[in-house]
Amino acid sequence: MIKCTNIKKSFGKGDTKTEVLHGVNLEIKEGEFVAIMGPSGSGKSTLMNILGLLDIPTSGTYELNGKDVSNLSDNELADIRRKEIGFVFQTFNLLPRTIVLRNVALPLIYLGIEKNKRKEMSKKVLKMAGLDESFLYNKSNELSGGQMQRVAIARALVNNPNIIFADEPTGNLDSKTGKVVLETFQKLNDEYNRTIILITHERYIAEHADRIIHVLDGNVVEDVAHERKRLIKETKNSNKDYK
Repeated sequence: MIKCTNIKKSFGKGDTKTEVLHGVNLEIKEGEFVAIMGPSGSGKSTLMNILGLLDIPTSGTYELNGKDVSNLSDNELADIRRKEIGFVFQTFNLLPRTIVLRNVALPLIYLGIEKNKRKEMSKKVLKMAGLDESFLYNKSNELSGGQMQRVAIARALVNNPNIIFADEPTGNLDSKTGKVVLETFQKLNDEYNRTIILITHERYIAEHADRIIHVLDGNVVEDVAHERKRLIKETKNSNKDYK
């Protein structure tokens, strides 16, 4: 699904030029749950912006679903984002005095989907994100932080994207609520085979994924399988032995 070859990114020119990514190579397959981890200033957010088509590399090639998207125009990138990518951000980015149903349906309005179909699709993804119909007509500013983040997840899902990017999605949540949100991503990956790319600076959050890519000083310094699903299966089997 994703293939990056020698991706470099710099900002500024001449004496003010800053190299942020120094030749990143990576591949991500459909259906993977990947965490990109690194401290502030490591280049992980710049890499996410490139993978999410919010920015383009200075050099190197980025193939998305077999198509080189490294040098597309802003309009071409925006069109692909609308159709193939969903974003979940730390700050939720919901319309505060707007009901949940309309917040989720917003991307479908821009796509020209008719009202009844928008409502049907929005209900479906809210259920996938762990919210029942009792929340449909609540305004987003009446919800808890965890509920707002799950509305944001539903909105990211509503146009049926190939990939969901979650940028520090638990940053504004307490640890208990954050765990629920992370379990929502795990469910989307396990039960619905959604490709999830999670951006974080915390190791314990990255360990909710099946693969951890560690970025430091603009380089990939570690890329390892975490085997979360295998560990979960072994734990369940172990628990059965005591029943």
